[in-house]
Amino acid sequence: MRQRLVSLGRQLDAPADPCDAVAMLRLLRTLYAVGRDDLPLGRLFEGHVDAMQIVSRYGSAQQEAALPENAVLGVWNADLPGDPLRLDGDRLIGGKSFASGAGILSHALVSVDADGGRQLLLLDLTHTPPAIDRSFWRVVGMQRSETHQVRWAGAAIGADERVGQPGDYVREPWFSGGALRFAAVQAGGIAGLVDATRDHLVATGRADDPHQAGRLARLHALGMTAADAVRRAAEGWFGDQAARLPLVSAARVAVYAAGGEAVLVAQEAVGVSALFVDHPLAAKLTDLSVYLRQPGPDAQRMRVGAAVAAGVLDVRL
Repeated sequence: MRQRLVSLGRQLDAPADPCDAVAMLRLLRTLYAVGRDDLPLGRLFEGHVDAMQIVSRYGSAQQEAALPENAVLGVWNADLPGDPLRLDGDRLIGGKSFASGAGILSHALVSVDADGGRQLLLLDLTHTPPAIDRSFWRVVGMQRSETHQVRWAGAAIGADERVGQPGDYVREPWFSGGALRFAAVQAGGIAGLVDATRDHLVATGRADDPHQAGRLARLHALGMTAADAVRRAAEGWFGDQAARLPLVSAARVAVYAAGGEAVLVAQEAVGVSALFVDHPLAAKLTDLSVYLRQPGPDAQRMRVGAAVAAGVLDVRL
């Protein structure tokens, strides 16, 4: 997994934020393609892109230059319940939960509370390794994302490991807008589900059945709905600033709804065969089911609804 991430990282044009719609769409299509092939890999690659963009946006030239060519980064923000990550002087204490890529990443961006807001730290995990609790990630899908709990017990932190200023991490539109990256990966996961369902029906001689043809048509429509919503948000990013984040939320809402229905339709099409662990569809179904569960789906719907009510978002061809 780590070598595949290194290879993908080398294919990126640049880690910095896309400066125009063409560059943004190119990046999102790369994330989409990775998610279509392998959702856990897509999750980790999206985290690497997120971290590289943050370092490019808020870090120093020295911090960027210090990252080795084969570095694999991620962002660990969710605090460990009851023992949040914090600084005691220049010592790192506590931990993070939902730390995707634990044991795979070479570097992690972690957040700690500081005067003025959350402070980002860029940790070289070779020099500042955490204790990894692998008993946490007992889920039906996305196991290969290695999303564990991590802890430090007094690791020394230097001034050169601080990235940007307190509060930089949650600055908009980058904090909420960055969700478009994982929406692209999820949309790719839906496309991968369409691919695998089609391949199964063709291989078993069932694609010509009118009911199955109808399911394939519905899966295609769901996949296109998700992809179109991501593309529309990317194209609108450089337009009306008031619509920028509502469009990202609309993409998240569309992908969430399309992905949930696509899982059901694929299961109906393939039947119990898709639930055997060695079937190509099994991992795609469970991975997508887990990865779709990003936090705050109701908040995204509320943002979209408010934007529609205000006339910021409308329906158009």
